[in-house]
Amino acid sequence: MMTRRQRIISLLEGRDYSPSELAVALGLRGRGSRRLVIEELKAIQKVLKREGKVLRIKPAECKRCGFVFRPEINLPSRCPKCKSEWIEEPRFKIEPR
Repeated sequence: MMTRRQRIISLLEGRDYSPSELAVALGLRGRGSRRLVIEELKAIQKVLKREGKVLRIKPAECKRCGFVFRPEINLPSRCPKCKSEWIEEPRFKIEPR
């Protein structure tokens, strides 16, 4: 049986996912499911460096004004430019270095 991190790695090697999509694919439910996925991604990023792979990040983007956040592993809650909370989640994918 695979661990949660192994399952996330397996999923991300196939295509890109948002934290919400990963939570659904892993069967996680509840308020903290996206945050749990984010914490796992931070740990996975360190593991991938040792394996010669890289976690590609498509940054979050404001759907209202188009502001593009820095490409980092987090879930922004509000746009610093227009203060909108209508934010498209970042997307993650694992690729060879």
